[in-house]
Formats: sequence, C-alpha cells, structure tokens
Amino acid sequence: MDQPTLAGAFAELGAATLGECGALALPPRVKAAWAGATLAAPAFPVRCTAGDNLAIHVGVATAPTGSALVADVGEVPERGYWGEVLTTAALARGLTGLVIDGGVRDVAALARLAFPAFSSTVALRGATKRERGTAGIATDVAGVRVAPGDWVVADADGVVIVPGEEVEDVLAKGRARAAAEDRYFASLREGKTTVDLLGLDSSLIVRPSPRDAD
Repeated sequence: MDQPTLAGAFAELGAATLGECGALALPPRVKAAWAGATLAAPAFPVRCTAGDNLAIHVGVATAPTGSALVADVGEVPERGYWGEVLTTAALARGLTGLVIDGGVRDVAALARLAFPAFSSTVALRGATKRERGTAGIATDVAGVRVAPGDWVVADADGVVIVPGEEVEDVLAKGRARAAAEDRYFASLREGKTTVDLLGLDSSLIVRPSPRDAD
C-alpha cells in the first residue's frame, strides 16, 4: 500500500481505534496544540538535549518529504521548542506535522497555517541551538519507542505510534474493529443495550428492589 493510501486509512480509523488494535499510545499529556489538528504520517524521530532544539532544526532540514517529526526533549518540557519559524520551514520541505513531549509556541500561527502539532504544553521561553542530539535514529518519546519506519497517528483523542513491522496487522485489526463497531451502532439504534451486546454482568451492580420502588 502506498504512503498516501495508508495515511488516509489510518486517519479514517483514528487514534482511538488504532490504540485498541496494537498501536502504542502516548500519554494523554501529549495532545493537539490547536483544535481540529489531525496527523497520519511516517515518523521521523529526533532526540534533543533538554532545553535545546538543534536536533529539531536538523530534523526539519533532513526528514523525508511527507514525514512527521516525533521529538523527545528530555526533562525540560517547558520551553517553546517549536514555533512559526520551524513550521514555515517544515511546510516548505513538505513535512506533515509534529509530535513533541515538550512545549510549542505561536499556537495561533500553527492553527492558521494548518500545521498539525501535538505537544505536552505551550511555552513562551525558547530553546538553545548548540547541544548534541539525534535525528532519524530510534528514540523514546513520552515512554514509547519510536523508530524510522513507524507511523504516527494523532487526532483529538490522542497520539499513537504504529510500529513499522506491524503496520499491516494493525491496519487489518483496525478495519475489523471499525466494522464490528458499525454493527454495534446499528444494533443500538434498533434498541439493544450495551449490556446485552457486550455480555456484561449486570448482577454486579446494586439497583433498587421492586419493594424500594413502592
């Protein structure tokens, strides 16, 4: 499956469905920097020295067209590691988004430019640009291993990483789950309950007895 088709399929399924089908979920603190942002793209991992974003600049300059940066910034998240300048540069190079366990700034500009950014905070103070890091090498981001060849999918529900060797399997499971949910929705609209459809044990829940209702 070519990259645009796979991106469309992952985006249609969404992060929540994929997270139930083998994709690795980032912590909830990593969320959309602006409402409506969505992302489905090959991941380009970068790792920065805390407080420095040189690796991000190098990542923007070297990442393959169509990919999204997924960045670790160490133990100093409260810096504006990304803003309008890097967004403009990324768009010019055909990059599709950013996921960062750290801060971004110029959020209004990111929204205006429709650049999907997912971060753990928004921060004014900038970063230095002189320390060591890595770009295009596997690293841990928010506790999840991200390697070249993985995919990142992000939307209003959160961010997931699809390991490269499991892309086809996760996609197949995601489609099967979506089809099953469509059948659930049809049954619910017909008046069935989630208790019945999911085989839940309602006896575990204390409810008023008929005598209490008198």
